Amino acid sequence: MIKGSPDGRIARLTRVAGDNGPERVLIAASFVNRVGNGLFNAASALYFTLVVGLPAAQVGAALTVAGLIGLFAGIPGGHLADRRGARTIMMLSLAVQAVAMSALVLVESWTALTVLATVDQIAAAAGGAAWGALVARVGTDRPALFRAKLRTFVNLGVIFGTVGSGLAVAADTRGAYLALILGNAASFALCALLLFLLPNYPPLPAPPRERRRPAFSDRPYLTFTALYGAMGLQYSVVSLLLPIWIAQHTEAPRWTVAAVFAVNAAFCVLLQTRIGSRIETPHDGGRAFRNAGLLFLVSCPMMALAAYTPVWAAAGLLVAAIFIHSLGEI
Repeated sequence: MIKGSPDGRIARLTRVAGDNGPERVLIAASFVNRVGNGLFNAASALYFTLVVGLPAAQVGAALTVAGLIGLFAGIPGGHLADRRGARTIMMLSLAVQAVAMSALVLVESWTALTVLATVDQIAAAAGGAAWGALVARVGTDRPALFRAKLRTFVNLGVIFGTVGSGLAVAADTRGAYLALILGNAASFALCALLLFLLPNYPPLPAPPRERRRPAFSDRPYLTFTALYGAMGLQYSVVSLLLPIWIAQHTEAPRWTVAAVFAVNAAFCVLLQTRIGSRIETPHDGGRAFRNAGLLFLVSCPMMALAAYTPVWAAAGLLVAAIFIHSLGEI
């Protein structure tokens, strides 16, 4: 095959999109789901604060309650995935999320938002456990490379969704925001349908139980879990806090919300596979984890400083901050 020929380019694209059919199905499902997430995430906080009229503190409280309750669904969800099959549990979780997301168009109070967000987070936690099992079953002998490919297409989906989100934010009408919510709900439903194309992997036999609560005596595991939990806060910084911060506390134009999401996703698309494929050992992972923390330590104060600068300086500072933040995320 001639290098640079159409056949060669197609072959390279095929390798990027997965080495086999199940990999491509999982990547396609991830892409569709993240297009919906991109539509919703960049504008969700603005919708509930500016259109519904809930105070930012109430929106944050509702999502905090939902997140805390959702934490307890991960382990039962993992057990269900082990017993009933990861594909089945993932599809059920996506169906529940589609219904909960559609119902958000009816939200007019803190209570309704809290209830629906909690249902969504419980389903997301159970689905997340099942998704991890699917990735493990579908992935090749190089799981880090496959996960990097997944992340690449995930962020590509976010870029496409963010374009739609930016249009809605610019229009700043109730109808535009409702279209984003329903678009995200549709993405959950389509993702569930795509998973029908995966083999129905039988549940793996449970490993022998040695003793109860072994994790509590595993200090390295507990240390990593605590660090990973702290580092996970960076997702809420970009998806929840930053849009409200830009809209209510800086002079940056409203479209900056969509712009920073697009920069974040585009940067991850360009570099995720290149950087992620280098992480082959726990030592590599630990070093990358440390570097990520240092980058977040720089990016978050830059975001905060945008509240004290003129309009275009604020926009430039936010874009620079999200550039650094994206490196940390990768």
